[in-house]
Order: sequence, then C-alpha cells, then structure tokens
Amino acid sequence: MVTLDELFAIDSLLTDTERQIRETVRQFGEQRLRPHVAEWFEQGTFPARELAPELGKLGLLGMHLEGYGCAGTSATEYGLACLELEAIDSGVRSMVSVQGSLAMTAIHKYGSEEQKQRWLPELAAGRAIGCFGLTEPDFGSNPGGMRTRAKRDGSDWILSGAKMWITNGSVADVAVVWARTEDGIRGFLVPADTPGFSAREMHHKLSLRASITAELDLDGVRLPADALLPEGRGLAAPLGCLSEARFGIVFGALGAARDSLTAAIDYARTREVFDKPLAAYQLTQAKLADMAVELGKGMLLALHLGRLKDAGGLRPEQVSAGKLNSTREALAIARECRTILGANGITLDYPVLRHANNLESVLTYEGTAEVHQLVLGEALTGSKAFR
Repeated sequence: MVTLDELFAIDSLLTDTERQIRETVRQFGEQRLRPHVAEWFEQGTFPARELAPELGKLGLLGMHLEGYGCAGTSATEYGLACLELEAIDSGVRSMVSVQGSLAMTAIHKYGSEEQKQRWLPELAAGRAIGCFGLTEPDFGSNPGGMRTRAKRDGSDWILSGAKMWITNGSVADVAVVWARTEDGIRGFLVPADTPGFSAREMHHKLSLRASITAELDLDGVRLPADALLPEGRGLAAPLGCLSEARFGIVFGALGAARDSLTAAIDYARTREVFDKPLAAYQLTQAKLADMAVELGKGMLLALHLGRLKDAGGLRPEQVSAGKLNSTREALAIARECRTILGANGITLDYPVLRHANNLESVLTYEGTAEVHQLVLGEALTGSKAFR
C-alpha cells in the first residue's frame, strides 16, 4: 500500500522547510482541532477568539507577509498550511485566509505606516481579529456595483451601507470596508466599536457551519481621515486581496479532498460487504483510483502555481485556473467518497459530507466557478463575456 502523497511522490517536490511547516500544521490540526470540529459544525459555532492566539503563535496569521510580526514564509509554504487546515475543515482555513490574505494583506499593501504599526502586529499574534467587507447583499460576483458609500464631512468620512457573507464579521476588532466615493472605490479601516457599525451573525447555514459569518451594517459611521487606506484605489485594490485568498484555496480545497479520500479508503478496507472488504471490489477500486488521480493532478498544479508565485510570475488567470480546478474536483471527490461510505457517510462520525457541504461554499466564494471560467475564457479569446 502507498499513501496518497506517495502515489505522486509529493514529498520529493518539497523542501525540508516546506515539509516541516506542513507537518507542524498537520499535527496542530489533528491534536487541537479535529477532536472538536464535528461538534462545532453541528452546533454552528467556531471559537475564533480562543483559537486566534494559538494560530498566531504558530505563525499562521498573515504568514506570507513580511515584517510587523508576520512570519514571512513563501507562498508555497502558506499554501501547504492552508491545505492542512482545510483537511480539518474549510471553516478553519477560511478564518486564517480572511485574517491574513484579506484583512492583513489589505493593510500591508495599501495602508499607511501608522495603520500597519497599529494593526498588523496585533492581527499576526491573534490578539486582534480582522474581517474584509466587500460583498454586499445584491452584489457578489459584481462587486463594482456596490452601494456602500463614503462621503466627506469636513476632514472626516461618513460610511453608509451593508456588507454580507463576511467571515469573522461579528468577532472582528477591525473591518476593512470598501466603499464608493467621489474618487472611486476606496478602502477604510473601521474599528468594531465605532458608533454606527454593527455586525449580526448569520445562522441557519448548511455549509461552513464551523465558521463565523456575519452581515455588517454601516449606519452613518463617522471615521477620521486617517481611517482611509491611502494606497487602495479602485476595484483593483480589493480584487488584488481576493487573488491572494484564492491562491490559498488552490491548496486548501485539496486538503478537504485528501481527508475525504483518506476516510473513504480506510472505511472501504474495513467494511465488509458480501463477506469481503468493500475495498476488494472493482467498482470501489475504480472510484478510488479516479479520485486519487484527480487529487494528484490538483496537487501538482497547486505546487506549480506556488513555485510561479514565489518566483514572482503568477498571473491572475492562473490563480483562477487553480481555484476552479481545486474546488470543482475537491467537491466531486467528497461527493463520490460519500457513496463509498453509504448511509454512514451522512453522519458526522465521518468527515466527507461535512467537507462536501463546506466545499459548496468554497466553490462559490471569492469567485464562483462560472466567474473563473469566464476569466479563463477572456484570457484565451481576448473577449469579455461577463455581460
């Protein structure tokens, strides 16, 4: 027998440091998170406040950023950490992704030195939690249509509007909020205790239940001039942050796929059907073989994109290709694994349907599968087909 990593000799493609980071995050996930994640999912809760300092101590928050208490790892190392976190649950990786690739990246790329010094060390250590307010109730795939407005009032800004599907929203200490101004779309740092700002946690979810999702309301929120992110101008600014987060998903979704496939293999080897193990039947082996091949191809693509990013040559459409492939194939793998587990596959005793439910969200957020198909279509043809 070979493991899924051994089948494609993945370890031979990694450096010693990459393997060490992967194993450290994997061990943390198995020991600290896995024993509780099914309960968090069932109860629809996530102990973000409790876990953030632990994640910060491991250096996982904003780990790919330089300075200000951040670990300064490579993109590939960050991707491997995302993979191991999502092997536990997509909600865990989402929390880390939103904190580091969205909120912290926005401050790191577009903030003033004072903003960086104020927030980045706190966010990196997990002493503070951040969220990223771009999506609105009526504007998901088309963020350029946002209705949230920021108007000048003397030297201050007044923000009004609403944001929806905001991970970490109701536990965040600071929100990066994007709004339309007379000068185009700009970003603002909104401390959670600012009058007029409120966050309402969203319930009744069937996906990403072990994750905090909120709706943000901005009712005449008055901010000083220095709340503006000085270098974040136009829609390209928040989309640049989204590209960072999508890169983490390229790796992360494969973690959910690997965990599902590992559970299915273990189950098939021990479950007896008609007096022999389920794994001994041709149909089962065909399913397992096809899924292993897709997982292996996804890993090779993810590592290739990681190397390109570390070399400074990764293009947005390549991130789209990775996000589309990883999420689509991971969801297909989780669903197929459920068929191997039969009725047992619908329980939280096994991770596969939990992963499948989560991946329905991962397929959708930070660019739906259809949006990424159109990004690739435009790259291939030179013609835009979004409208």
